[in-house]
Amino acid sequence: MEQNSEDIDYKDAYHEQVSLNEKQALKQQDLEFQLAQLKKLVFGSRHEKFVAADAPLAPTLFDIPAIPALLEPVTVSYEKSGKQARPNHPGRNSFPEHLRRVETVVNPTGLDLALVKRIGESVTETLAYVPAELFVKKVIRPKYLDAATNSIHQALAPERCFERSNVDPSLVAQIIVEKFVDHLPLDRQIKRFTRLGFTISDSTVGNWVAASAAYLKPLYEAHKQLVLASGYLHADETIIKVMDSDKKNATHTGYYWVYQCNANKLVLFDYRTGRGREGPQSILKDYKGYLQADGYIVYEDFDNNPDIIVFNCMAHARRKFSEALPNDKPRAEHVLAEIQKLYAIERHLTDNNITGNNKLQYRTEQSLPILKALGSWLQQAYVEVLPSSAIGKAIAYSLSRWDKLSLYATTDFLSIDNNPVENSIRPVAVGRKNYLFAGSHAAAQRSAIFYSLLATCKNYQVNPVDWMQDILTRIAGYPINKIQELLPQNWKPTPNSITE
Repeated sequence: MEQNSEDIDYKDAYHEQVSLNEKQALKQQDLEFQLAQLKKLVFGSRHEKFVAADAPLAPTLFDIPAIPALLEPVTVSYEKSGKQARPNHPGRNSFPEHLRRVETVVNPTGLDLALVKRIGESVTETLAYVPAELFVKKVIRPKYLDAATNSIHQALAPERCFERSNVDPSLVAQIIVEKFVDHLPLDRQIKRFTRLGFTISDSTVGNWVAASAAYLKPLYEAHKQLVLASGYLHADETIIKVMDSDKKNATHTGYYWVYQCNANKLVLFDYRTGRGREGPQSILKDYKGYLQADGYIVYEDFDNNPDIIVFNCMAHARRKFSEALPNDKPRAEHVLAEIQKLYAIERHLTDNNITGNNKLQYRTEQSLPILKALGSWLQQAYVEVLPSSAIGKAIAYSLSRWDKLSLYATTDFLSIDNNPVENSIRPVAVGRKNYLFAGSHAAAQRSAIFYSLLATCKNYQVNPVDWMQDILTRIAGYPINKIQELLPQNWKPTPNSITE
């Protein structure tokens, strides 16, 4: 039966099809954006450097005068001068004096040295290398008989961390630092020990590392107390794959929640099995002060806590607009250029060591007007773009957090971004590419102990091997009420604590 044309509303059908086409176009645009981001993640550069369109470009080899300038007649005049002597080459940098020197004297052949006089010498230094060495430390405690009293005397055995093992702290310290600082998995270290002439089982090395973490646990707890008492924390999180005994041949995605003091540069890693609010809620339950984080919704729960002031990271906001450049270049470039001005102000403050009230005044006069104007611009721009577009999402992200993004400029001590803690997280990202996963949830928590203390060593420019070796040598008998003396920022090595 043929349908009557009067029963069909062609206008409604047309608008319905137009709406459907628009939805499909938006979906396609969103998928193309996601594909571009994935391609950039896999193949492209990760930097977010932005150069404004009106920024002066650096000169290149191809910068030449304009054509009219080349055609103008030029009168050349010169005055002959004496030949300019070329300065002598300064030569290669000399090697540090603390490096051991091994001298080799090379005499001319066919010469009787007893009949000649040495009038000088030429010295050539080259940088040499001796492979790592496994050696045995033998501690001998003689027994003495006192004939007068008929008593036997012998020195007490030195205190050791590894009482039931024949390993020295120097070897364990090297193993820990090579894994958690130099990102060398334990199995590769074991293969190297075999090449050096002694095979160590993987279970034995694992036990050494576990025992070290147990000894360092009180130090980690003291470290945690200092971090949580700082009053200003950067916070971020990163994943770690963990072998799960409940899942055969599968890994669990765990998380390191990382907190860093802004002033003291102390870094705290806290392992949790998930990314839920339970992690930060638990560790920050007694914290009071500022908490700087990205826009992850878990941190917003602290808005209801009167003791914690949450504010956000400008670098995360900038990243959203950097990703939106292919979608809406004019608008994204405008925001990036304004944010670039804010960072230029911060560099000026740092380079000129401007602090205190002078820093607050400078931010008030320079940064706050830019932030206020940009906030108004974002409000106007948001109604002009599609909310589901990349630029729409970038504007919505920043606009909903603008007060928290601008808070830093109302103080003289808050930072514009969360980059300090992100820099502390990078070793974990490099490490997991090498060792791939933690063997268990307990192993992941032990790793959090090492990452926390060794990251603080880095921030205080403390040699991590020297520190770890000395701590493992002393901590077994160290008074618990003085444990903070062993933290990297307070550490003073004991004489002869470092293996020659």
